[in-house]
Amino acid sequence: MKLTDEDHAMLAGDYGPLRKWAVTHQIQVGRYFQATDLVQVDQAHIMCDTESLGDAGVEWLEHWVDLPDAQRRVKVPTITDPRGTDFFAADKLNQAHWMVERERRTTAALEACGILMTNTCINYQTIMPPLLGEHVAYGDTGVVIYTNSVLGARSNFEGGPSAFAAALTGRTPRYGYHLETRRRPTIHIRTTFTPKLLDEWGALGAMVGQLSGDYWGVPLVSGLSQVPTSDEMKHFGAAAASFGSVALFHLAGITPEAKLYQDFHDLSPTLPQFNIGRSEFDAFRKHFGRSGNKIDLIVFSAPQLSIVEMQQVADFLDGRHVKIPLLAVTSPQVKPDADRMGLTARIEAAGGTVLAGMCFYNSYAREMAEANGWKSLASNSAKLVNIIGGYGYTPTLLSMEQCIEVACQGGLA
Repeated sequence: MKLTDEDHAMLAGDYGPLRKWAVTHQIQVGRYFQATDLVQVDQAHIMCDTESLGDAGVEWLEHWVDLPDAQRRVKVPTITDPRGTDFFAADKLNQAHWMVERERRTTAALEACGILMTNTCINYQTIMPPLLGEHVAYGDTGVVIYTNSVLGARSNFEGGPSAFAAALTGRTPRYGYHLETRRRPTIHIRTTFTPKLLDEWGALGAMVGQLSGDYWGVPLVSGLSQVPTSDEMKHFGAAAASFGSVALFHLAGITPEAKLYQDFHDLSPTLPQFNIGRSEFDAFRKHFGRSGNKIDLIVFSAPQLSIVEMQQVADFLDGRHVKIPLLAVTSPQVKPDADRMGLTARIEAAGGTVLAGMCFYNSYAREMAEANGWKSLASNSAKLVNIIGGYGYTPTLLSMEQCIEVACQGGLA
């Protein structure tokens, strides 16, 4: 790899042992992916949930805290993905005290490095959304796919160590979706069905992800009869990334690169072709439909809820009361607005619980299930329904309104 003088200086240890580790890690990753050099990034977003870190990961972070300030502080603005707990609701969720303590230790170590604890997977809706063509180093899959596809910025899926390394060096290996050649469509998916509800957009994204095959698959989707909203794009992309490891999609005539490049249109007839109609969509939904009438828990999470989604939950709950737990998970940036606008109070008056700064599936979900007796879960998030089965839950994909109805009835009709 071609390295700058500064890269060589970091590699030699001139900027301290932490930056030496960071650039060494990046060189190893870059060589594996045949990167020619490192590209400058303007932002980093780190996945650092403590369930994945474990005690060893937290201790590794704490190891660097005693370095001089100049050696441990990040070089570019750096924010974080959701935590594993909402500190104000851990007891209500029956999360163990050691989970909260691990979170606090992690927070202290990251803050010592100058990292902003934003604890969100919807930063593109709330914090410094990157611009078309901007190179960033983002971790969360839903964040990356939205950033690449809807905003036209450039990022690969950066694992926690790689995103941390990018934050410390201000660069990342130039491979994958930092290259224009990798951003071109590889398959063309025609749909005759345009979703209306968020769960439907998630289901369509899931089908697109499955058809795309793997991380290097870049679907071009045509046939939509309307431009999706930000929340619809959010659910579509998060599901595509979850079901197919997709990091970039193009919507014909809608997303920026599908508008900018005429050759995408010229290329489409030469690509592998797939069709999604109502029958294919219904068959997919049936696979994630109800399994019995018992639902123990309703979860709106993964991705975190926007202020618009918070209003929708509050509207559906007005004048009603839930009979089973209902969790509405949002970001620490949205939560104060929801409080100020009375949305939190309306949800909680109906018996729901509003959580901030966490994500359900990386919050010790299996341990919470055991502590609370939860076995079956319903959500309008296709991403969550796809993932949560691995934590021992039986999931059902429903619309937001259907989820509320189940919560207020105490089960499926």
